[in-house]
Amino acid sequence: MSNQSHQSDPTQRARLRWRARRGLLENDLIIQRFFDKHEMELTDDDVHALTVLFEEIDNHLLDLFLGRKEPDGDLDTPSVRRVIQMMREL
Repeated sequence: MSNQSHQSDPTQRARLRWRARRGLLENDLIIQRFFDKHEMELTDDDVHALTVLFEEIDNHLLDLFLGRKEPDGDLDTPSVRRVIQMMREL
């Protein structure tokens, strides 16, 4: 594995975008806008938070993005909350 950060390694950025592909068009649109605006400024914590979020099922993820639910359990971390808030602000 490379020691390069997410931002400086196009391969890592491409992997994260591929991992972000969802079954719900609504999620894809939100995530695409998020990456278009924030991809080059993401921290390692942000990338980890996205990786954790992308483990969620589509409907739960959409509820989080739209503010119908708040993160709880393992998702209730400052970095996950930060990424969700960034998505909600789009």
